[in-house]
Amino acid sequence: ASGEAGTAGGGQAIVWRNVVLMGLLHLGAVYALSLVPRAQILTLLWAYFCFLMTALGVTAGAHRLWSHRSYKAKLPLRIFLAAANSMAFQNDIYEWSRDHRVHHKYSETDADPHNARRGFFFSHIGWLFVRKHRDVIEKGRKLDFTDLLDDPVVRFQRKYYKSSVVLMCFVIPTFVPWYLWGESLWNAYFLASILRYTISLNVTWLVNSAAHMYGNRPYDKYINPRQNTLVTLGAIGEGFHNYHHTFPFDYSASELGLKFNPTTWFIDFMFWLGLVTDRKQAPKEMIQARKERTGDGSA
Repeated sequence: ASGEAGTAGGGQAIVWRNVVLMGLLHLGAVYALSLVPRAQILTLLWAYFCFLMTALGVTAGAHRLWSHRSYKAKLPLRIFLAAANSMAFQNDIYEWSRDHRVHHKYSETDADPHNARRGFFFSHIGWLFVRKHRDVIEKGRKLDFTDLLDDPVVRFQRKYYKSSVVLMCFVIPTFVPWYLWGESLWNAYFLASILRYTISLNVTWLVNSAAHMYGNRPYDKYINPRQNTLVTLGAIGEGFHNYHHTFPFDYSASELGLKFNPTTWFIDFMFWLGLVTDRKQAPKEMIQARKERTGDGSA
C-alpha cells in the first residue's frame, strides 16, 4: 500500500490508504447491523456459516497447519483450507504464516509485527496502519520459509490471491442468499460479506491484542500471552494463548479434553476422515513440568 503522509509514534510511515479503507469497512459493518432485523433468518445463518469457514481458514489453515506445521493435511483438505483462507482476506497463506513465525520468534519486540508492548490499539489494528518496522523486515529475512513455497496449494493461492479473495470473500457470500432464497443483494452483501468479514478480522486481531494483555498465565508467567476465555469463544479455540506460546507445536493450541476448542474438533474430525495425519501434541508430563516450573499457579 502507498500514500503515507505522516509517521506513527515508532517512526513508521502511516499508510493512509489502509486507514481510510479500514474506516470505511467498519462504518459499513455498523450500518449492516441495522439490516439484521430486515434480513431473512437463512441469510443470518449463512453469514454465520461463512464466519466459521473464514475462521477455520485462519485457525486450522494459516495458523496451525502452515505457520506451525502442527499436523499434516492431505491435498483435498489443504485446498479447502486455502479457499477458506481467501474468504478470510487477511493476506495470503505465505504472508500470514511468514508474519506469524516472526511474531513467535521475536514476540513483544520491535521485530514482532504486532508488538503488544506498544499498546492495545497498535497490536489490534494499528500495526496495519503503518509500514512494518525495519526489525520485522530484517529479522524476518533470517527465517526459513521454503517449506511454504514448496506447497503447490500455497503457491497457487498466492499467485491468484486477489481473484480468489473477490470470489470467496465477497462474490460467493453475497450470491448464495440472493440466488437460493431470494434475499436482496443489498442485505446479502452487507451481512454475509461486510459484517461477517469485519467481525472475523476483529476476532483474529483480539488474539494479537487482548490475548496478549488480559488473562492468566498458568504455563509461563514470564511471557505476555494469556489464557483469555472470551477470545477463545470468538476465535473458535485460539484464546489459550499462554499455552500456545509455550507449546507452539501442539496442534490443539490447548490442553486436550479440557477446553472449548472447535478448531481442534475440526482437525480431529478430519483425522477421523483420513485427511489429517501426524498431529503433534505436548506430552502431559511436559505440560505439568512446565506449569510447575514457570506457571503462575492459576491452573
